[in-house]
Amino acid sequence: MTDLGNHVVIAPILVPLLTGTLLVLLRGSATPLRRTISMLGIQLLLAASLWLLLQVANGDLLVYQLGNWAAPYGIVLVADRLSAAMVMVTSVLALFAMMHAIQGSDRRGRQYHVLFQFLLMGLNGAFLTGDLFNLFVFFEILLIASYGMLLHGGGAARSKAGLHYVVVNLVGSSLFLFAVGTLYGVLGTLNMADLALRVAALPPEEVGLVRAAALLLFVVFALKAALVPLHLWLPGAYSAAGPASVALFAIMTKVGGYSILRVYNLIFGAEAGPLANLVEPWLLVLGLLTIVAGTIGVLASRNLALLVAYLVVISSGSILTAFGLGSQAALSAGLYYSFQSALVTAALFMLTENVARTRGAFADQLRAGPMLPAANLLGGLFLVLALAVAGVPPLSGFIGKVLIIQASLDTPAIAWIMAIVLSTSLLTLMALARAGSTLFFKTDTNAGAATLPNTANLVPVAAVAVISLLYVVFASPIYSYTEAAAAQLLSPADYIEAVLDGETLAGGETRLDSETLIDSETTSDGMLPDSGGHD
Repeated sequence: MTDLGNHVVIAPILVPLLTGTLLVLLRGSATPLRRTISMLGIQLLLAASLWLLLQVANGDLLVYQLGNWAAPYGIVLVADRLSAAMVMVTSVLALFAMMHAIQGSDRRGRQYHVLFQFLLMGLNGAFLTGDLFNLFVFFEILLIASYGMLLHGGGAARSKAGLHYVVVNLVGSSLFLFAVGTLYGVLGTLNMADLALRVAALPPEEVGLVRAAALLLFVVFALKAALVPLHLWLPGAYSAAGPASVALFAIMTKVGGYSILRVYNLIFGAEAGPLANLVEPWLLVLGLLTIVAGTIGVLASRNLALLVAYLVVISSGSILTAFGLGSQAALSAGLYYSFQSALVTAALFMLTENVARTRGAFADQLRAGPMLPAANLLGGLFLVLALAVAGVPPLSGFIGKVLIIQASLDTPAIAWIMAIVLSTSLLTLMALARAGSTLFFKTDTNAGAATLPNTANLVPVAAVAVISLLYVVFASPIYSYTEAAAAQLLSPADYIEAVLDGETLAGGETRLDSETLIDSETTSDGMLPDSGGHD
């Protein structure tokens, strides 16, 4: 690969960083200029993401060493099929969210475009980093940016939701630091590939401490992924945020799911000795409980934004239920469902704002209001997206849920998975049907007149609706890609060898550098060598 081809790995981080920095320098400039720069940055990011996806589609692992410092001593970025696909989905969502924002909602607060770009930087960095400490750093970048975006536009509801969101995530960040510090203190490294080697060769007396740190880390990722009982922050925060902001937030819970998938397959996977498959049994149970909790929230919702927020909780539970099964088929099914659910829920959030504006004082409340002048257009878009998110055949949500059930056929949990997935899908469909009929068909003669919707705001919503249909047409190649991504994820030796330049667990030996060959169990003094200071 050319030198330019190697640099494509850092491009999804560098492009929003430079765009955001430029926007900071131009903070006093006219709104059209800021919009143009922001949109051009997103388009460049989309092109870089597509290029990265094409580079790894054949199974290559691209490792980028910042400052040319080799792992585990330096910072590395790693692109494989999974991380490249997550970056691609983020870029597509960013394009549609920005298309919606530049219709006017970006004017409601200062520095919207700056925060948007830094949120993209944090998301892409979290997907591409090969280091636990830098995963923490990128988490903080995306969280700080999301704090500002949640409060964008002001108001009591957003301030209250923002305060809860900040407090909960500050607690999560503190626990993240405790977990990372413990792992570094015991293992002497935070590079994920190096951690995988050291955990596999962990002395018995240190297993308990590393297990505690790993479970604490799981609590942090479960909080980000909105798993029960750590999901309560999400509905209030997401339903209060502005539509263009929360459309991008739809991918944020996927960061938690991605981190669980990456860390607990690579570091605490099948080769981790006494810590092998550490969270797999818990993940399945918590995933199913999250689906149930999200469905109860959907049924109880009295406004559309809150209902869609609980749909995000359901999608998170469905994805992590698949991940909890652990097989290649289950992981590929979870990934397929993850990609489509992020797009569809983002579109529903954007549609919610159009409905709320059209209904005036009734906003998105699920009660009879004025007759909508564009009920067929708004209702048609809602119908397509609702059927997709509920899992009605033949749309993409149905295919994703069928794949999850199919992957569970040979497992002891099949009865629970079928009962919960099918029953909650039916209840979700009923709640969406009730919401749609109330919003688009029930009218109150004393409600006054509705306003015409902004058709430009509906363009990104319609685009995602079309993509959800194309997701069905091209289901086979997309699922083939997710299968390949799952297979690559379940082969951690390839990841370790690529990052550590030839170091593997093969043959019972591990080469830590070109001069030192140690047994995979222990060194002569009973300890693994420290990888030195961490950047």
